[in-house]
Order: sequence, then structure tokens, then C-alpha cells
Amino acid sequence: MIRKTKGSMTKYFKNSRMIQLFSELEIEVTKENRDMVDEVIHDMLSVDYPNGAAAWKMVRKKLDSDDAEGFKQRLKAALDRLDL
Repeated sequence: MIRKTKGSMTKYFKNSRMIQLFSELEIEVTKENRDMVDEVIHDMLSVDYPNGAAAWKMVRKKLDSDDAEGFKQRLKAALDRLDL
């Protein structure tokens, strides 16, 4: 279920690392799908939605960890299920 919030909390999507991540995963984030993508990321990381700062902190940790490739694969699989 996609929760609607007033104002998007996806500011971290504009970070160069996120842009690179989405590019690597071949995910096009649009105005229409960014809330769904954001919620998937929050769910994967067990971060309360719409806490964008906490989500971005966890994404950075995952990308800097030994399991960065595993995280990318899991994120890609989760986003592919949305049929973006």
C-alpha cells in the first residue's frame, strides 16, 4: 500500500550516488513512481515512512558495506516486482 504524504520526502533521490544507483539498476524514477520507489526502499531498510534522512543514511551504509552488491540485487528485485 502506498501512503500519500504531503510533500515528497525523496530529496535524497537527487544525490549523485542515488542517481548512479538507479542508473546501474536501470530504474527510471519519475514523478509518477517516486513515492512507490521511496516506500520500497523504506520497507527494505525497516525505516519509518516518510523519514527520508534515515532512509538515506541506511542506503549509504548499505552501499558502503561488504554486501553492497547484494543490497543492489535485492533492491532491483523489489523494484522489478512493481513493474516500473
